[in-house]
Amino acid sequence: MRAISCAAPGELALIEIEAPEPQPGWVRVAIRHIGICGTDYHIFEGKHPFLQYPRIMGHELSGVVLDANGAEGLAEGDPVVINPYLPCYHCPACREGKTNCCEALTVIGVHGDGGMAEQIVLPAANLYRAEGLSLRDAAMVEFLAIGAHAVRRTELKPGARVLVVGGGPIGLGAAFFARIAGADVTILDAAADKLDAARSFGFGAAALDEREGTAFKATMGSGFDAVFDATGSIAAMNQAVGYCRNGGALTLVGVVKGTLAWEDPEIHRRELTIRASRNATREDFDHVMASIRSGDVPTDRLATHATSLDEVPMNLPRWAHERNGLIKAIITV
Repeated sequence: MRAISCAAPGELALIEIEAPEPQPGWVRVAIRHIGICGTDYHIFEGKHPFLQYPRIMGHELSGVVLDANGAEGLAEGDPVVINPYLPCYHCPACREGKTNCCEALTVIGVHGDGGMAEQIVLPAANLYRAEGLSLRDAAMVEFLAIGAHAVRRTELKPGARVLVVGGGPIGLGAAFFARIAGADVTILDAAADKLDAARSFGFGAAALDEREGTAFKATMGSGFDAVFDATGSIAAMNQAVGYCRNGGALTLVGVVKGTLAWEDPEIHRRELTIRASRNATREDFDHVMASIRSGDVPTDRLATHATSLDEVPMNLPRWAHERNGLIKAIITV
């Protein structure tokens, strides 16, 4: 079968490999669409700190069941959303249902080969029937679920004033699900195209050099009830504390290798709740699918770029550097 291999940083190629064989309880799926994630660009650019090459990337996936291998609830031809997280199910986090932060978690396309290929095999528990969704939209569920999970953990109240720092795909996902939860949402970013996109989706938008603008004045100088950082920037994450009101919350959705540093008196004076948010669970995937079906997430406008498996070696390197207007690029297999 065909697959895209990143042999080393900056080296992408369409290759032929053997189709994978399922083990007991695993299901063979024909991949139909693949979302290109920021992680994929980082892998291509050699910026991922723990990755081993060569690697078949791809973890934002949809497909059709080829062989259910006896799995209950799945049949040949079923369209599926793919959950790319492989937990152990035995550690304390897994036993609490927090499989998204399993102690031994692996993610396909990152810790092992992924779905930028014609077929994949996965445990039946990682496949969710994509009823009522197009297969293109089904490939966008995973990245949206990350924002949905962050919002669910933050327990927003209707009418909450929310700031999302970072207007990329993950930030937009957090913004959409904060709005679905009843919040008034502003997106803060330095890039003009991301601010234009935020406004087009009906969110408030604030540039980094306008942090004292209308959206901030609307908080009456107190700060936001909840702040979500989706930048993966140490500088931005350190600054985010200053956007929170006293008694507010900061949720770190982006992740970066490095050390965060905050002034302890500021944390205590504000009595902040600071939490991390990692990946997503089945509950979040279900919420995203229901929200797409109900029209609350405009997937047609999120899918800004398209390519084929054959054209990935040409297009992915270009999009890694030409990001203007890019929200989500989708590969069709």
